[in-house]
This record gives sequence, C-alpha cells and structure tokens, in this order.
Amino acid sequence: MSLNCRALAGAVTAVLLACVLPAVAHAHNPIAPNLASGISAASGNPAAPPPGVNRSSCRLTDAHPRPVILIDATFGNMEDDYGALGPILANDGYCVVSAAIGAPADQFIQTIGPVTDSARQIADLIDQTLAQYGVSQVDLVGHSEGGLIAEYVAKVLGYAPKIHRIIALSPTTHGTTLDGLVILAWYGANGYVQDACPACYDQEIGSSVVDAVDNGPIAQPGVAYTVIETENENVVTPVGSSFIDEPGVVNEYVQSWCSNDSVDHVRLTYDNTTIRLVLNALSPASAKPPNCWISYPYWGAMQQ
Repeated sequence: MSLNCRALAGAVTAVLLACVLPAVAHAHNPIAPNLASGISAASGNPAAPPPGVNRSSCRLTDAHPRPVILIDATFGNMEDDYGALGPILANDGYCVVSAAIGAPADQFIQTIGPVTDSARQIADLIDQTLAQYGVSQVDLVGHSEGGLIAEYVAKVLGYAPKIHRIIALSPTTHGTTLDGLVILAWYGANGYVQDACPACYDQEIGSSVVDAVDNGPIAQPGVAYTVIETENENVVTPVGSSFIDEPGVVNEYVQSWCSNDSVDHVRLTYDNTTIRLVLNALSPASAKPPNCWISYPYWGAMQQ
C-alpha cells in the first residue's frame, strides 16, 4: 500500500471512530470494560469500591444535586457489579456511593444474606449519605436484587420521602422462577436454597419479601421509577416480570432502543445501551438516544 493510501485509510478510520465512539469530556476514573474485568479487579480486594465511588471529596453541583447510591445484585460486590457504571457516573460529575451488603465486606461473594437485612443496610446508607451531603434525597440504582431492595426500602421501610428516583436494572420485582429452577426447588430442595443463599430464597415468587413489595401499589408517590430490562433475560423469569405496570413508571427493554444488543441479565451494568438509559433517567434534561453501534457485545463499557 502506498503512503497516500495508508494516509487515506487512516483518515477514514479516524472519521469512523469519531462517529461511532462518544466524546469523553471528564473521564479520569478507569472503567472496567466488561464483567470479567470487574471480577478480576474485585478479586484482590472485594471490599474496595470501584474507582470514583465513595469519594469523600466529591461535591454536589447544580447539574448533579443528589448523591447516587448503587445497590448490588445477588452474589455481586461493588467492584464486579459496578466496575463500569460507578466510574462512568463519577466521571460525569455525580457523587456516587455504595457499600458491601448481605455478607462481610472482605468476602468476594456478597449480597446473599436475607433481603430484609440488606434493605436495612441500604436504608442506613441512605441516612448516612443524606447527613454527609446535607441534602434531603438520594437517587438509587439497583441491579437485580438491588432493584428489589430499592423498591422494598421505598415502600416497606417507608423511605420514599428520602428517595427522588429509583432506576432498577432487571429487578426481581415480582420474584423469579429462575427459568423453572424455583419450581423444582419446591420439591424438596428449597430448604437448602434458604440455608445457602437466603437472598435467593427471598426472591422466589411468593416469598414474604416479594409479597410485601407486590401487595398493593409498588411505586410510591413522589418517587420517579425507571425499570430497564433485556429481552435476553435468563435470571428474572418469566421475561418482563421485572416491570412495574403502574401509572408514571417508565418500563423499557434495551432492545426497544437497540435491537442488535444481545446483553443478558448479569452483564447489564456493562452494556453501553443500558448505561445510556441510566444516564438519561438520572438527567432527563440531557437525555440522548443510545448509540447502537457500541452496544453489547461489540464494544466494552465506555464513557458516554
């Protein structure tokens, strides 16, 4: 190839990348591009938050007037569940808070204790965060069990006045059959499930936790709810059971925006389409359509 051809090829590549990749204005906290990277980062110190999260020097601004609390999924810790979304939010100027729940902080597998206990931990974290920042409300982002915990804290624990917005990523709102495994568990194995993973037991359809959330309206007055789900759901089943079918709640499938996005349940927090929808929900005034060119699995998580 001649030098002129190489130069032309380089110019075309640069133009294509400029069109496909988002502009990065504030990035400084490193972003884990995928779940494997998040797991690797967490393996050395499961108690550590992702870069930019729990930063004591963070200051609220007019653009981002409320702290954002991230709530883990079952088996997840802060780093492996939010190794992308945490730094991305921090790089955008949000004050991001999280904590180990449902297990000792130094244990790699967390968020497995009773949902009621984890919900109380999040309620305490809300109170601590409000006191730290001197504000009256927070925003909650929860993945899977984390979304159920957010709904439980708002409704059952009466924390709705302290919550401005809940963004739930494939929450176990109405419980789950785990693709039929829960049905099988009722035939003799459910006691083992309850002992090994109380959080799993609490997220079964018909559990006392799920019934407490489902009994009557789920969405609480004054709280804005957004539920984001994937059509490739394989954990919260049947597909669509995450949604809250009540007035004012925004329910959206990832694939309604990007039909080419094949993300599944566990990778939602590393999916660029999902990340864009979270950013839109947190700041509706600056909402943008997701860039489907960078959807899962084509690109790793990145600043948007």
